[in-house]
Amino acid sequence: MAGEVLVDALPYIDLGYDDPGVREAAIAMVEEECRRYRPTKNYLEHLPTLNTAAFESELMTTEFERIQNRLPMEPLSMKRYELPPPPGGKMSEVPAWTESVDNSMAQLEHQAIRAMNLDLMMEYGCEMWKSYLEVLTAMQAKAQAQLEAIKKEIQDVNWKRKTKQTQGGEKLRSLEAQWVMLVSKNYEIEQACAKLEERIYQKKSQKQALDGSQE
Repeated sequence: MAGEVLVDALPYIDLGYDDPGVREAAIAMVEEECRRYRPTKNYLEHLPTLNTAAFESELMTTEFERIQNRLPMEPLSMKRYELPPPPGGKMSEVPAWTESVDNSMAQLEHQAIRAMNLDLMMEYGCEMWKSYLEVLTAMQAKAQAQLEAIKKEIQDVNWKRKTKQTQGGEKLRSLEAQWVMLVSKNYEIEQACAKLEERIYQKKSQKQALDGSQE
């Protein structure tokens, strides 16, 4: 297959990684590869375009635009907490006083609801907090179980890799020993052949010398 890379390293079997200069040589090779590598296309082109505004609300979008334009933040409006009387020119108008009274009643209702919420929190807040903590504990236990499962999968993969590499290392050592033995035998055979050729040459030379003396 085009572009296929054959990985022939066996980290559990190979030795010499801690030898002086090995790390520096590897880093130099990586840096050289990075200098020579020039991407010819966008390797993320098969993925859809990233939508960075998918989780932005209208308020967030407006605030981001304000920050981008370096505009100051608007001060917090406290108008809804004020109880202003009718303007000076409308002190004798019933609608103006009606509006002021309605605003006062809304503020009073708001404070009453706040007091009610405080009472409810005092009465049920502890139990709600306990329930919330129980949910968090259950979520933590589930996440911890998932983490342990992933760690076990990683450990299983590492054990399988180590087992395969150990078996491969034993086979490589066996083949290497067999190769050394065969090379040694070949060398011995070559030496024996060379000696036989030398003896044959000497016999031929002796025979030629003997035939010459008889003539």
